Amino acid sequence: MSQEIDTFIATPPGLRFAFAIKAKVGPVQDLGQTARGHRRIIDIVGGEVTGPRLEGEILPGGADWQIVRPDGTIEVVARYTIRSTSGAMIYVQNKGLRVASPEILARMSKGELVPFDSYHFRTAPRFETADLGLKWLERATFVGVATRAPDRIAIGFHEVL
Repeated sequence: MSQEIDTFIATPPGLRFAFAIKAKVGPVQDLGQTARGHRRIIDIVGGEVTGPRLEGEILPGGADWQIVRPDGTIEVVARYTIRSTSGAMIYVQNKGLRVASPEILARMSKGELVPFDSYHFRTAPRFETADLGLKWLERATFVGVATRAPDRIAIGFHEVL
């Protein structure tokens, strides 16, 4: 039994692509050093949702609240709303980390596009909706694979199987 458990827990789960978002974002609001750390806020001003399991739009009014750690790692907590093509409303809370070398961080902070594979940007989203046809979003675990450009963020959401 113990070996079966060890084999089970050591087996990586599968992933299934569910949908992607491309969110338009505003400029960085740098609040500076706060009691929690170096705080930044970035408004989410809209965007699109496309994929095999969900289609819709990102509504204006969300934001990404960030803490920049002393080593440059960025803790992200984004909250925003998706309206599906059927009109259903979906609340998203997406937490994650963006990690890059000091050189890549400096280039990104200047607004430069850097290669997607030159930094690590992953998220763990949670969804809430009243729409019965989209309740699967609340019952699944997802990982987001993200990339950042000066005026937008793109994230592919993959359901953990």
